[in-house]
Amino acid sequence: MNALPLTDSFGRIHTNLRISVTDRCNIRCFYCMPVENVQFLPRTELLTFEEIARFVRAAVRLGIDKLRLTGGEPLVRFRELDELLPVLDRMKVEVQLVTSAVRPIPIAWAALRNLHLAVSVDGLQPEHDRRRAPATYARILQHIRGHRVNIHCTITRQTISQPGALHEFSRFWSALPEVRKIWFSLYTPQEGEVSEERLRPADRIEAVRQIGSVRDRFRKVDAPSHVLQGFLRPPESPEQCVFAQLTTCLSADLTSRITPCQFGGKPVCNECGCIASVGMAAVANVRLAGLVPLSSLLAGSQRIGAWFAPEPLPDSRLDRAA
Repeated sequence: MNALPLTDSFGRIHTNLRISVTDRCNIRCFYCMPVENVQFLPRTELLTFEEIARFVRAAVRLGIDKLRLTGGEPLVRFRELDELLPVLDRMKVEVQLVTSAVRPIPIAWAALRNLHLAVSVDGLQPEHDRRRAPATYARILQHIRGHRVNIHCTITRQTISQPGALHEFSRFWSALPEVRKIWFSLYTPQEGEVSEERLRPADRIEAVRQIGSVRDRFRKVDAPSHVLQGFLRPPESPEQCVFAQLTTCLSADLTSRITPCQFGGKPVCNECGCIASVGMAAVANVRLAGLVPLSSLLAGSQRIGAWFAPEPLPDSRLDRAA
């Protein structure tokens, strides 16, 4: 028998779950992990895949039907994933695995109906290979063979400053039969950051123009107009960010909150390039009957939800569901 839906203190039902299967990675991406002095968790503190399967099984009974597996680099634990993914597939959970494709992706995974592979690629080959070695273009092309994947690219100032780079990127990946679709996000800086990657206001406008152009040219580029408009008008603060307001990010202890959103730290909200954030912000700006913005209804529902918020559920709830 299924348990009651998984709800938070505002009474919102949650159906999505993200699990980081490891903090280790072969790559030192500038926007993710420092080159030196990285402190990894002891292996004894990482969730075993038996524990992950048990947790997901419990979460499914509480209404979770979409799961995102991330890292670090998940393929660091590819042998265990080879056992875990079929188990999750039998649960009929939609699983997205985010990877750099630095290692071979087992061909058996192509038969898993509910598995969706997302491969991160940082621009054209010379820049990508320099930034993300050893996950080079050559390795990606070899390792995705026989699979169907989505390609994700985070646009930085360097990308936008190269004439025709986005067009060539879209042309190259669109031509591959293994690629289902391509999507772009914009680089989101942290407060006080001074870097070559950070987009200036003019860069942001140019990035949106170029994304719209390649979307119209290559059908695999997935860039809805409301997302492009959202890139031009990101929220000013976490309080104005629909995504931050409607999601709860917890650390592995299921108690400590990651704030203000999945980025953590102090992201510059008015330079946000997160697809989820800008997309939801664009929807929130839609006016019902041309008068009342959906954001006003959201704010009102949150105030009401806070007033009638139920008592926190006992910590043992997942144990009972399992």
